[in-house]
Amino acid sequence: MLKLRPTLLVALIVAAAALRLAPHPANFSPIAAMSLFGGAYLTNRAAGFLAPLAALFLSDLVLGLYAHMEIVYAAMALSVCLGWLLRSNRSPLRVATVALASSILFFAVTNFAVWAFGTLYPRSLEGLLACYTAAIPFFQNSVAGDIFFSAALFGGFALAERLAPVLREAPAAQPASA
Repeated sequence: MLKLRPTLLVALIVAAAALRLAPHPANFSPIAAMSLFGGAYLTNRAAGFLAPLAALFLSDLVLGLYAHMEIVYAAMALSVCLGWLLRSNRSPLRVATVALASSILFFAVTNFAVWAFGTLYPRSLEGLLACYTAAIPFFQNSVAGDIFFSAALFGGFALAERLAPVLREAPAAQPASA
C-alpha cells in the first residue's frame, strides 16, 4: 500500500513540473523549488533526486529537449542537495535563503555553460563577464519564481501537515538508554 505522505510529496513535485506547461514569464519556473522541496522532504535521498529530475524530464519531453540539458539537470541536482539543508528546519527565512542560494547557483552554473559551450562569447574573462552581464535581466524572474514556488510548495505542505496530522513526519526513534 502506498504511504500518503511520500505519495503526496511526489504528486506536488509532479504538479509543480506541470506548471511549466502553463504560460508564464520567462525564467519564472518551479524547477528549483521542486528540487529544493524534494531534497528537504523526501527522506529517501534517491527519491529526493529522482522525483524532481524525472518530473523535470517529463515536462521537457512536452516542451522540447534542448542542447546541454545535462547542465540544467546537474544544477537541479545541486539544488536537491541544498534542500538537504532544510530537513531539520524549514522556517520561512531558511527556505527563502536556500531558494535564493539555489537561484544564484543555477545562474552561475548555467551561464558558465553558455559561455563554455556556446559560440556567442569569446573564451576569455571578458567573454565570461559579458555572458553573465547579459543574463542579469533574466535573473530577477528566476529569483522571483524560485521564491514564489518555494513558498507555495513549502508553505502549502506545512499547511497541509497542520490540517491533516496523518501527513506529518513520524518522529525519529529515540535510542534506548543504557
